[in-house]
Amino acid sequence: MSYWLFKTEPDVYSIDDLKKEKMRITSWEGVRNYQARNFMRDDMKRGDLGFFYHSNCSQPGIVGVVEVVKNGYPDHTSWNSKSKYFDPKSTQENPRWFMVDVKYLRVFEKTITLAELKGNPKIKDFALVKKGSRLSVMPVPSEVWELILKMG
Repeated sequence: MSYWLFKTEPDVYSIDDLKKEKMRITSWEGVRNYQARNFMRDDMKRGDLGFFYHSNCSQPGIVGVVEVVKNGYPDHTSWNSKSKYFDPKSTQENPRWFMVDVKYLRVFEKTITLAELKGNPKIKDFALVKKGSRLSVMPVPSEVWELILKMG
């Protein structure tokens, strides 16, 4: 099993939005970074777990846990000219972008804030807490996963 972190802006799509979805499942669409795309296309597998992270808000941090329930598949929003995720270079025959489906598992009683994460010396090498980390989807090493769960 692998572990991941999924970043989203809560005013766009929050963990509460996911909790309200039918069967508590959504597609993680709209990722337009090649490295994040490769993680979803090549590395994420059904059964992997992920942290749900609220970014670009008053208190950024990890708010809950999700499970990958569908392996990577082409992101159809890139083919829709009316979508904000449209990419004219992506086609059904040669898809450029991929997504996975995730399922809500639980919400934490309190947000594990970015400040708390940065303040934990045991996870100082985790990509999320390093300056300049901009990926919306990133791997979480298993030892970091366990440490963060204990913070929650």
